Amino acid sequence: MLQQDSNDDTEDVSLFDAEEETTNRPRKAKIRHPVASFFHLFFRVSAIIVCLLCELLSSSFITCMVTIILLLSCDFWAVKNVTGRLMVGLRWWNHIDEDGKSHWVFESRKESSQENKTVSEAESRIFWLGLIACSVLWVIFAFSALFSFTVKWLAVVIMGVVLQGANLYGYIRCKVRSRKHLTSMATSYFGKQFLRQNTGDDQTS
Repeated sequence: MLQQDSNDDTEDVSLFDAEEETTNRPRKAKIRHPVASFFHLFFRVSAIIVCLLCELLSSSFITCMVTIILLLSCDFWAVKNVTGRLMVGLRWWNHIDEDGKSHWVFESRKESSQENKTVSEAESRIFWLGLIACSVLWVIFAFSALFSFTVKWLAVVIMGVVLQGANLYGYIRCKVRSRKHLTSMATSYFGKQFLRQNTGDDQTS
């Protein structure tokens, strides 16, 4: 697993050009990406259901374990690469350069007065609620397995905590960086307007 270097770089970049076509769409409460919204919840909720009902669904622990890990892996990939981009306009990833330095990259749609309206409020709520609630549930499962000494389940729930927590951590950092970038842009814009106005007043006087 790639670990973040203490002096790693972070970058704010815009999503690829395919996302630019959404810039003039109004912000609505309706779900604009029903398939993405469905799979955002399907894999993670299915993994939790299989974990809770393992003894009823199958007498084989190995079968349940493999099923849960596959569902968690599919969820991690889908949320990290697809649903976050479509539902909230965010995506994160990490790469190691040729010098072995870790780089965290946070992608987001370019913010403007028009693009602030591109994210559906309903989809945003579904995204963050699913992301946070399921991560909390896996943490609860981990403590439950630890205190009940069910060692065979401990590895499975730790896998759930790691994969769910990684996406939650990545998107929180992505959201924070996106807001900081927007604040910086707004400050720069108003600063330029202030200087331009003062320069114009000095010339007229």
